[in-house]
Amino acid sequence: MSPEGSTVTFRRDTAEARPRALARFARKLQAEVAKGRAFHCLITGDAEMRRLNLEFLGKDFATDVLSFPSWAEARQTRRSAPLSGAGLLACLPLGDIAISMARARAQARRYGHGVEIEVRILMLHGLLHLLGMDHEADGGRMARAEKRWRARLGLPEGLIERVAP
Repeated sequence: MSPEGSTVTFRRDTAEARPRALARFARKLQAEVAKGRAFHCLITGDAEMRRLNLEFLGKDFATDVLSFPSWAEARQTRRSAPLSGAGLLACLPLGDIAISMARARAQARRYGHGVEIEVRILMLHGLLHLLGMDHEADGGRMARAEKRWRARLGLPEGLIERVAP
């Protein structure tokens, strides 16, 4: 992590999203959503997303966003007590988020907003996963949190709402 906290790394330069603006957004998410916990976000292509999805989740296809909790965070979500007090967890990074720029571009076109807005939606979704939420198994908790945060952050419809019946 950088001295500023959460970071965003682009595999390739793009005119569709402003790296500094997305880095500021990541730090805003860190401060407001993650309560100070830093994370890293990689903006990459479909080939790398497919490789990561296959290597870590056993799924052989590219996807829009993946979340990889840090070792400490993954362990914490399976336990009810902190590893070594709240102070230790507060200084450890939450983990990493990977976002496909190709998927963000296609989804932005489909939903009628800019690519940078779509990356922000994906970053928020990935961060909520890093915080231990799982929309496939939590009875709507993540969907409610995502909707609440999107409203606060001025973001349009999120991923969970797009696939809801």
